[in-house]
Amino acid sequence: MSKETPCVAVCMIDPKTKLCFGCGRTLPEIARWHAMESAERLSVMSRLPARMADAGLQPIAGSPKRP
Repeated sequence: MSKETPCVAVCMIDPKTKLCFGCGRTLPEIARWHAMESAERLSVMSRLPARMADAGLQPIAGSPKRP
């Protein structure tokens, strides 16, 4: 399993948009992240910046990503 993740260790869900303030994923995406194939994770990650922008959310910086 790959370690691709958009997680920045800021796990707070916006009640209006249902997106994580830190990474932009939904709770169902977060819950099944480790079960996703690498291609699916990369696909979700490629859509996160636009998803956050469309929702009017600015990502909250979290802990530095681990190598």
